[in-house]
Amino acid sequence: MFKKKEKDMDKTAPQRYTKQTLIVQIIMTAAALFFIAPIFMILNYSFKGKKELYLSSPLALPESLNFDNYAAAFKKLDLATTFTNTLLYTAVSVLILAVLCGTTAWAIARCSHKFFKFCYIYFIVGILIPYQALFLPIYIIGFNLHLTNTRFGIIFMYVATGVSFGVFLMNSFMSTVPLELEEAARIDGCSVIRTYISVVMPILKPAMATLVIMQSFQIWNDYLLASLYVSKKQLKTLTVAIQSLFSAQSSDYTTAMAAIVISVLPIAVLFLSLQKYFIKGMTVGAVKG
Repeated sequence: MFKKKEKDMDKTAPQRYTKQTLIVQIIMTAAALFFIAPIFMILNYSFKGKKELYLSSPLALPESLNFDNYAAAFKKLDLATTFTNTLLYTAVSVLILAVLCGTTAWAIARCSHKFFKFCYIYFIVGILIPYQALFLPIYIIGFNLHLTNTRFGIIFMYVATGVSFGVFLMNSFMSTVPLELEEAARIDGCSVIRTYISVVMPILKPAMATLVIMQSFQIWNDYLLASLYVSKKQLKTLTVAIQSLFSAQSSDYTTAMAAIVISVLPIAVLFLSLQKYFIKGMTVGAVKG
């Protein structure tokens, strides 16, 4: 009897590897290789000399690790200045967006007045219009307000162009904050600001991490707005400086690849640091958003 039951259990138990799972694994492996190949080529080129770049295969490994490209990138891009500028613009803009979008989305989600509903629709409309299509009025407004070629001006424009998406993202997570917790905090005597900081913000960590990562990616890698608003050399960003290595006459690809590797490292570190909250935030948003 026991042997028969064991045989029946083996028949009914799901197979670990089936044709479907094998096909999915092959497709996912091919997709992973497809995305890893450009990263490998960039790293490979960053260690090659100029002769190896043109004479060897793109997938061929360099004869030796050549760190001269990184030294050349540091000098040609004035990395001490451009890296600092990019880090400053990104950090300050993302910090302002996190505070501003969180409080705005909380007010919109908790207030039922028509004015707040209109504000939410207003922010949604802002997402539908890409800021790239509004370059001319953005520049005219910035020029008339003397915001061009200033650090405050470019940070202000990054915040203005990112606030619509930030409010939309944060508002979708507000359903995860129970009203009972806020009511209990008010009964205990907490003010509105204390309620938001002590009760709401800890629950919204995944949403904040998602917003920080997505906006950091956008601002750190931005070229159009940075090139439009900044023309002074001491205010240029890393992306704008890297573009100067590519020209119609001559292009320094090995140095450019080394510069790209340097520019990717801070964002990669940020993503790895907040990856846990980012995945949790995307999952919660997909279920309850």
